[in-house]
Amino acid sequence: MNELTEPVLLTILGCEVGFWVLVIGGLVLRYVIHAKRLSGYVLAAVPVLDVVLLVAVALDLHRGGEIGVAHRLAPIYLGVTIAFGRRLIAWADVRFAHWFDDGPKPEKIPKSGPARFRYEWQDFGRWLVAAGIAAAMILVLGFGVADAEQRTQLFAGFQTLGIITAIWLLTGPLWVSGSLRSLSKK
Repeated sequence: MNELTEPVLLTILGCEVGFWVLVIGGLVLRYVIHAKRLSGYVLAAVPVLDVVLLVAVALDLHRGGEIGVAHRLAPIYLGVTIAFGRRLIAWADVRFAHWFDDGPKPEKIPKSGPARFRYEWQDFGRWLVAAGIAAAMILVLGFGVADAEQRTQLFAGFQTLGIITAIWLLTGPLWVSGSLRSLSKK
């Protein structure tokens, strides 16, 4: 099967589109239509997409689906949406409040200094949570649904998690820490 038409990949794309439709729809309800209660219900539906993705991957594995990139990507996507989803919604909420409800101007991410240092380490901490969730999902799918061959292929996702973690650490917190040290020596 062509990787681009793989059902799991299409489900991931559908969940991503659904995430933004629910977030933007919920915020339009809150700030444009002023239906705050309905907005809360719409935004509360965002985690349902995570369940849909998990069920889709589990069903595909159960039916004997061939493991592809999408199967290894799905747990990572799930971990990222859980670990970063609330912050993404808050990011969009502040902007909608500013644009449509005279809310305060959104704060910019600091470009340098101790505030940037904290920001990078907090983001890396969120990534570690996302990676932990992804690892747990790989294990649950691997031992709960996949057969032995699928499990071996699915466990290649651990290598991907390690690579992403190393790159994130080097290009995020350690890079900013090194920049702060070089600035303090000047």
